[in-house]
Amino acid sequence: VNMESNKQQSLPTRVFINDVDRYSSKHIAQGSEEAEDTSASPGGEPAFQVVGTVSASAKQAEESFLLEQYESPTRDELLERMLECDVVVYNISETASQQQVEEASWALTALQAEMENFKSQKLFILVSTVMTWAMTKPQNPDETDVVLSEEEYIRRRPHISFRRHHNLEKLVLKLHGGKKSQLKGYVVASGLQYGKGENLFHYFFKVSWLMQFPKVPVFGQGTNYIPMIHVNDLGGVIQNIIEVKPKLKSKYILAVDDSKNTLEEIVKAITMKAFQFPLFQPEELQFLSIDLRLDTFMIKDIFTLNWTSEAGMVENMRSIVKEYKDTRQLLPIRLCIVGPPAVGKTTVAEKLCSHYQIHHITIKEVIEEKITQLVSFLFPLTAVIEEVSAAAQKKLETLNKSMEMNAGRLADHLVFDILQDKLHSKPCSNQGFVLDGFPKTYEQASMIFTGRFPPLILLQHVFVLNASDDFLKERAQGLPQSVAEELGYTQEEFTARLSRYRERSIEIHPEHIGNVHKATERSLRWWAPKNYGLSPEELEVESRHKEEGRRLKLAAEAAEKKRRNEAALAAMAAQYEEWQNNLSEVRRQEEELLEARCLPLRNYLMKYVMPSLSEAMLECSKIKPEDPVDFLAEHLLSNNQEEQH
Repeated sequence: VNMESNKQQSLPTRVFINDVDRYSSKHIAQGSEEAEDTSASPGGEPAFQVVGTVSASAKQAEESFLLEQYESPTRDELLERMLECDVVVYNISETASQQQVEEASWALTALQAEMENFKSQKLFILVSTVMTWAMTKPQNPDETDVVLSEEEYIRRRPHISFRRHHNLEKLVLKLHGGKKSQLKGYVVASGLQYGKGENLFHYFFKVSWLMQFPKVPVFGQGTNYIPMIHVNDLGGVIQNIIEVKPKLKSKYILAVDDSKNTLEEIVKAITMKAFQFPLFQPEELQFLSIDLRLDTFMIKDIFTLNWTSEAGMVENMRSIVKEYKDTRQLLPIRLCIVGPPAVGKTTVAEKLCSHYQIHHITIKEVIEEKITQLVSFLFPLTAVIEEVSAAAQKKLETLNKSMEMNAGRLADHLVFDILQDKLHSKPCSNQGFVLDGFPKTYEQASMIFTGRFPPLILLQHVFVLNASDDFLKERAQGLPQSVAEELGYTQEEFTARLSRYRERSIEIHPEHIGNVHKATERSLRWWAPKNYGLSPEELEVESRHKEEGRRLKLAAEAAEKKRRNEAALAAMAAQYEEWQNNLSEVRRQEEELLEARCLPLRNYLMKYVMPSLSEAMLECSKIKPEDPVDFLAEHLLSNNQEEQH
């Protein structure tokens, strides 16, 4: 018996999780795989075997953290799969969808109906949301800044859109919790989830990253407090419930971190630390409107959590941003394009920047931008402090003095300082850049890419464009005079610049990749754009659009083919009808021709032959000779001779 008992204890816990292709459930399931290293059984077996459902629209790549996955099963199939598991986790925390809540309600009811047939005790964990607390008022209306604890869960009042969640929570809590009960239930009220590429907060990260707007929008006043939890920590809470359930006195657990941050504080932290975007869905804005400060003792005093973000998103923003970049593969692309004058560096650079959504850097524009920035600090409209204004004034004087001494050009060390500031700016360090036509020498490259934080701006690829001198001169001469003067491509200037470039590049031996334009098109296929990938929701929408486009294209092609076939059949029918009409007309004309040709002969016969023949036949009928034919011939012949005489 003891051996059998030990064998039973060593078996891994089989866990069912719904919708493992969605953000929250996916990372909860992944967390169970990571937990195996610390929770494996003595025999080396994994602690958990995770199975789950996926939607039919999900890309069916076999996930390493899933033992089995079921694509859109029927309810009978789903019940059979759940009955094979020790723990059933139903996650309804991400949405106010009625369908998801109804499915979880059905699962609970179906399991209750089968309890008598359970071979061992099963656990039902409902992952709900703090939105079921959204309308909870303090016991004393005069109190402000009240922090609610999970001990007050009986008083919780849901947001109007989350009443079904609240009702389902009550059904789970009504499950008999005794030791002999074959089905035990727990409710986990999850804070708004973040981490691993984000979910609700993805919008703020993306807008900040792309920098398409002067400010990242804050919906409402932003003073509302938002209870949150890192999605990894939510997975840790569920794991602890499975492992320490005998010690749990309450069946209602709040899963929130220690942060007490407002929406405005969260958005400011994202803007300071981080960086076409999707609009919020109405139900997502409902989540962001919550205003609660919650406290929990269960996960602090009873659970053993290896916290990913105990202090919350704001305090751990640096690691959250790194996690966000890694999850969404936001890898900057840093390129440099050099070559002789008029070879087409700017054209190629603009194509690369447009394709990869990175920044086009030219020395002239960087210097102009810096001067404009310094000048803006000198005016009272900017409301800058005196020290900043004085520093800007001093820097501007240094730049002006250098340009006066160098015939309108800045000294190299000042150019390098300005350029390094630009390359280390958040847009360039986050997204990447293309350096257009600079550096021109080895010494310049050494000055730029050494010094402070060089790995942040080190180039990944250098493109050297080239062409013959005759081609370049012909191209420069083909420019309008005003453009040539602006670019410094007049005949004397261009020849001197080309000579200087050839002298500098004599020791450079780049790899030859062929025609400039073909090389550019090829380079656009070398790397997938990594500046900003689409969110899973956007990928799903894009996939649906592509599929819809493909279906429409096939339908259009089928309709066109059908139209062409019908047109061909109609043309054939018209041709056949025309042929029949033509054949009838030919026959009519032939008959008329024959009729016309027969008329003279008929008249001749009626006038000269028929009278004699009639008379002969009458005579023959009277005489009745033995050979009527011979008689007729003799009679006609004799009559003909008489007529001739």
